[in-house]
Amino acid sequence: MSGADWLGLTLMLPTVLYAFWFQRYREAWRQYRRDESSFWLPEDDDGCPLPAGLQASVVIAARNEARALPELLADLRRQTWQWEGPLFEVIVVDDHSTDATAEVVRAAAADSPFPLRLLPLAELPGQPTGKKAAVEAALAVAQAPWIVCTDADCRLPEGWLDAYSPYFAAPEVQLVSGPVLLTGRGLLAELQGLELAALVGTGGASIALEAPTMCNGANLAYRRAAFVAVGGFRGNDHLPSGDDEFLLHKLAARYPRGIRFVQSPDATVRTSAQPTVEDLLQQRVRWASKWRHYQPGGASRGLAVLVLGANLSLYLLPLLLLWLPAAWPWALAGWGLKLGADLRFLGPVLAFFGRRRWLRLVPLLQLLYPPYALAVGLLGLRGGYRWKGRRVE
Repeated sequence: MSGADWLGLTLMLPTVLYAFWFQRYREAWRQYRRDESSFWLPEDDDGCPLPAGLQASVVIAARNEARALPELLADLRRQTWQWEGPLFEVIVVDDHSTDATAEVVRAAAADSPFPLRLLPLAELPGQPTGKKAAVEAALAVAQAPWIVCTDADCRLPEGWLDAYSPYFAAPEVQLVSGPVLLTGRGLLAELQGLELAALVGTGGASIALEAPTMCNGANLAYRRAAFVAVGGFRGNDHLPSGDDEFLLHKLAARYPRGIRFVQSPDATVRTSAQPTVEDLLQQRVRWASKWRHYQPGGASRGLAVLVLGANLSLYLLPLLLLWLPAAWPWALAGWGLKLGADLRFLGPVLAFFGRRRWLRLVPLLQLLYPPYALAVGLLGLRGGYRWKGRRVE
């Protein structure tokens, strides 16, 4: 082999590892459909009845969400439930809103078919702020054994809680992650939807492999007792982001066989894509700000390094051509291998979401993603972003 071949092969190694790893994720994602009844759910729902009493406390952290909350509360009114007995309660935590969020909740509570409670953070000792403070405040008053989290700007299908209920009846299950679909029109919205679908698919597949990496706080359920057992957000409570993934990692460490992903259209939460590139970057920097706090050697950090390495190699391989033009087969092979791996992985994931048409955007996202991911990662390491009208350092 020539020097160009050795160098090209070396630069391709991250992409080769990426392709191998995401083939495993593809098979793990497809495993849900093949073995759902015996592997992920109780063998017999009738053999695992829910005990009497309230089962789920739906927790919604809201800041300036007066426009979105009526639709979410209407979705909760339409929830179906196959189990007998009381259904659920809803706790809306008002995170120092300056709009009519509190008035919307009070008006809805007047004729709510389920217990609906408003909990203003501004009235608590110390007047805490942020989503973690909101979740902790809600857990302090929640009456049900299961906490189910969503965001105020989300839309829920009628069978959302019913899709979770079999897991409530499984004593070994401690946390259940659910799928999130981004909606919106235009190229920017569809690219965001494609990116998030890849993240959801990766999170679900990693849970199937019993090496959980990520979940989404817009669609997440866990036992209140398990939250207490691992100390809740202790150890990362100073970080504004990570109310979902840090908890996932702590629970997975304590209950390695107690994590599930509910791969069901009835469990899929929808939320709108960010309207502008600036809003998108602010959101993604907020997500990325927690990466440096992942545990060394953990599955999440390893995956982040692998994805970053594969994407960087896509740009290093063409740069190699400036020095060694004979290396063009390696550059072409690297881009082709990465594209093929993404298309194979995303095929079944997008089929689940009913968005197979987004596959046509994968080549464009592959072209844009390396500089985008590098910029977001560096900005996340630096910290500092705007969210919900606040500046977070």
